Amino acid sequence: MVITVLVKVDSSSWTRPFFVLTLACVAVISSATTVFSSSIFGLTGCFPMQNSQALISGQAMGGTVSAVASVVDLASASDVTDSALAYFLMADVFIVLCIGMYLILPKLEYSRYYIKCHKDSTQTLCILPGDNLEEDDTAAGNTRVMAPRTNRVGSMPPLGAILKKTGMLGFCVFYVYFISIIIFPAVSSGIESVNEDYGSLWTKKYFTPLTSFLLYNFADLCGRQITVWIQVPGPKSKLLPIMVLLRTFFVPVFMLCNYQPRLYIAKVLFAQDVYPVVFTVLLGFSNGYLSTLSIIYGPKVTPKELSESAGVLMMVFLQLGLAMGAAFSVLVVHLI
Repeated sequence: MVITVLVKVDSSSWTRPFFVLTLACVAVISSATTVFSSSIFGLTGCFPMQNSQALISGQAMGGTVSAVASVVDLASASDVTDSALAYFLMADVFIVLCIGMYLILPKLEYSRYYIKCHKDSTQTLCILPGDNLEEDDTAAGNTRVMAPRTNRVGSMPPLGAILKKTGMLGFCVFYVYFISIIIFPAVSSGIESVNEDYGSLWTKKYFTPLTSFLLYNFADLCGRQITVWIQVPGPKSKLLPIMVLLRTFFVPVFMLCNYQPRLYIAKVLFAQDVYPVVFTVLLGFSNGYLSTLSIIYGPKVTPKELSESAGVLMMVFLQLGLAMGAAFSVLVVHLI
C-alpha cells in the first residue's frame, strides 16, 4: 500500500530518500512473502500430494498473469505512472485475496479433516486418501511406525532427520532454481531478435516480452500442471537429480544466443530467432516440472509428524537457489 501511494507522489526533490524508502519496502515485502509462502508450503504437507501440486501451479499462474499484464500494458498504456499504479493496485488486490483465503482455509471441513489427521498422526498412523506415496508404502507392507506423541511445543524439529530423508530432493529444488535464475531474466531478457534492424513491432517492441517473459512463465505453468497426471521419476529415483544436473547445459546455450551487448564472447552460434524461443520453452517447462516433483515429494518421504517442517525446508532450498542464482547471473552476464 505504501508503494502504491508513492506512485503518485512527486519524488523529484527527494530522490535519495525515496530510493531508500523503496528498497526498505521491497525488503519488507520480500521477507513477508518468504514467511507467508514457506508457511503455506509447510501447511500443504498435511494434505494429499495433489494439493501441494495445485499450490505450486498457482504460484506459476502468478508469473503468467504478470507477463500477460506486461504485454497488454505495452500495447495500450501511454503513461508510465498510470501503468505502475495499475500494477501495484493489482498486487494489492491479490494480497487481500490471499489473506482472505488463508483465513477461510481452517474453516473448511476438508481442511479441518487433514489438519486434524496430521496432528493425530503422531499417535497413530493415519492413511490419507489420494496420497500416492503413502498408499504405495502401505500396499508394500512398509507401514511407518509413529513415535509416541510428546510435548514439542516451542521445540525445534529434528533438522538432521528431515535432511536425511529430503537432502537429495532439497538439492534438486535448489539447483533447478539456481540454473533458472542465472538465465531468467538476466540473460534471456537481453537476447534480441537477429532481425531487429528491420524495425518491425515484433523485433523492436514485443520480441523480449513475449519470447522471454510470457513464454517462460507459460511453459513453467504447463510443466507444473502436467505433474497432476505424470509423476516420473519417483522421489527415490537417481534419474531425478541427473535430469536436474543436465539443465546446466542451458547456461552456455543461452550465452551463445544473440545476447546484446557482447564484449568477451563475440560469436553468436544460435543466430536465428527460433532458437531462444525453443530454449526458453525447454527452460521454463523443465523448471516447472522438475521443481514441482521435488517440492511435492519432500513432505511425503518423511514421517507425517515431520511433513510440515519438510515442506518449509523445501522452501528454504528454493529461496537459497533464487538468491544464489541471482548472484551468479551477474557473473554470467559479465562473462558475455
